[in-house]
Amino acid sequence: MNKGIILEIPSQVEYLSLVRAVVASAARVDQSLGDQRIDDLRLAVSEATTNAIRAHANLGSSERITIRFGLEGDRIEVEVQDHGSGFDPEKLDPAGPLTDKGRLEYEGGFGISLMKILADEITIESADEGTTVNLTVYVSPPSETI
Repeated sequence: MNKGIILEIPSQVEYLSLVRAVVASAARVDQSLGDQRIDDLRLAVSEATTNAIRAHANLGSSERITIRFGLEGDRIEVEVQDHGSGFDPEKLDPAGPLTDKGRLEYEGGFGISLMKILADEITIESADEGTTVNLTVYVSPPSETI
């Protein structure tokens, strides 16, 4: 990824609005990306950053969270990296599908599901020393090969 913008923030929720503003402003550089896609990207990055802040809070860590943003021709890539204790993304057990009526009674756990819906691609790499979430939004949605 061409890391055009690197933003390091304290692991505090007060910085979420800054992250959202920077992501939206940087995404608007590519004028072919519509407002809805920018909003999708902004929300996906906000969810990833919120998860990173929570990971730091769970450890009592004051380390900074790093957000890298790059424009790569036909796509926008954002990487959110924390220094939390990590987790196994394959073993996430949300409280059921987002469409399940009982799901609304469960607080939290929507972040990764939302990111998967809002971004065109998402990868999560996690280890004991932290987690990196990579989000990709295509300027034009990727075409299907027939």
